[in-house]
Amino acid sequence: MDSTLINQEVIDELARTIGMSDLVSAITERAMAGELDFAASLTERVALLKGVKTDVWKDLKGVITFSNGARELCRALKKLGVKMAVLSGGFQPMAEWAKEELGLDYAYANHLLTSPPTPTHPYPHLTGRLSPSSSHPMVTAAMKRTLLLTLASTATTTSIADPISNDNAHSVPPIPSTLCVGDGANDLEMLSAAGLGVAFRAKEKVQRVAPNRLNSASMVDLLYLYGWDEGEVRDLCAAEG
Repeated sequence: MDSTLINQEVIDELARTIGMSDLVSAITERAMAGELDFAASLTERVALLKGVKTDVWKDLKGVITFSNGARELCRALKKLGVKMAVLSGGFQPMAEWAKEELGLDYAYANHLLTSPPTPTHPYPHLTGRLSPSSSHPMVTAAMKRTLLLTLASTATTTSIADPISNDNAHSVPPIPSTLCVGDGANDLEMLSAAGLGVAFRAKEKVQRVAPNRLNSASMVDLLYLYGWDEGEVRDLCAAEG
């Protein structure tokens, strides 16, 4: 999600609200480049968020912007009957928001613990810790891969109708038909497991290792990887009505 579907890193924006953005951003950059262990660096960054107000999410919705072509890409994939998920090393409130905004089917991200007002922070706030619940595991690189495989396996087959030619729906096997897109080192396991894994405007290390890479101005260009021509892509991305 972060720096892929959206232009920002949500954790950096959360840190900005308490004047910690420079420190957190520096750690984020190194983690996404694969220079730091993701789980350890996330725990370190989350600890720095202690004291962020819990109502920060509504303010962030006015700050976060979707990547160029993200809405159009999701609109096209929905027309094709594709099930879509956001598997994010970010946080559940923004993943859920992206899910609703883009018409996705699933949203998985990290869960932050909150606290009622305390003498130090006289307002509801983040504790600086992730949920320890087994039902909310940290979304690491390995977990993204696991989620991909689980979602694909529950589909068994995917029924897709061609909206261009109006051909009848046909079934395609789950894993070979999956498309995964990401930009950070914690996406590599997922990208490698997918039928088509694409590093989109990714960090340098990720571009070197990923199965495929795309460095274009719009996420819509991912559709060309499936062989659609310009007119078909335009029709797929067009708003209904």
